[in-house]
Amino acid sequence: MADTGAVPTPARLLRAALLMAMIAIAAGCSIKKMAVNSVADMLSESGSTFSGDEDPELVRDAVPFALKLYESLLESVPEHDELLLATCSAFTQYAYAFVQADAELIEGEDFEAAEAMKVRARKLYVRGRDYCLRALELEQEGVTMGLMQSPDAALGWARAEDVPLLYWTGAAWGSAIALGQDQPALVADVPAVKALMQRALALDSTWSNGAIHAALIPLEALPETMGGSSERAREHFERAVELSEGLDPGPYVTLATSVSVPAQNRAEFEKLLEAALAIDPDANPDTRLAAIVAQRRARHLLSRADDLFFSQGPEGSVQ
Repeated sequence: MADTGAVPTPARLLRAALLMAMIAIAAGCSIKKMAVNSVADMLSESGSTFSGDEDPELVRDAVPFALKLYESLLESVPEHDELLLATCSAFTQYAYAFVQADAELIEGEDFEAAEAMKVRARKLYVRGRDYCLRALELEQEGVTMGLMQSPDAALGWARAEDVPLLYWTGAAWGSAIALGQDQPALVADVPAVKALMQRALALDSTWSNGAIHAALIPLEALPETMGGSSERAREHFERAVELSEGLDPGPYVTLATSVSVPAQNRAEFEKLLEAALAIDPDANPDTRLAAIVAQRRARHLLSRADDLFFSQGPEGSVQ
């Protein structure tokens, strides 16, 4: 997943904590609101702290504090659009990297615990999505209802500067759907997610080194009855790899799980995951953590190949 600097550096958190202490003793509503806005502005600044860190456990421990800090600030500045986006992306990245990923690691040994963690991840995705939808409503009132009723016509107002918001709304929403296949109300929202990603793609197809193309891989890998196409999924995979210069393991893992497994193409599955593991996470410091998480997942998936494939599938080709 792309990063918007949603999780601040320790120094930035320290400055935020000091400002929060000042807010607590500040006199006058206007002064407090100015101080809160200053903290919100600071925490919303872009960066690569989350995806760039090399220590997943450090980030795992730090993020919950940041998430609650964001939510606390939003109670005072509920229409701070940049903080809404940062909160949405932070919830989405945390759910993916440290809840859903952990669930997948243990599901072979403790299925019930894994399912409970997936339910938690789904709730976190929905929580993140709702913050993004609030930000979208600030841009265009009624857009949420429009996405539900006429998704293809709901986003014509969006411009290039709205791409991060469109992406993270779709990423959070789509991730919730992926873990909520037994939730008809969620599954019915697939057209809204596709509309968000397609509009983002039309506005800036190269954004964040191919992140939009990577997000469209699992959406296009849906069954044809749901508007999917494995051919289009592969096209988005190739473009994502090209734009990331082959330095992002994520698209390889996504294609392996969303296309190779349903097709029972074990040869392609293994080739994709081995390619993901061959990437040096340090080759792109800005996405180091994302690469580490993706490679951890790739190793686990390879270890479970016998459970995922009933027989040897046809030889696959990956370009």
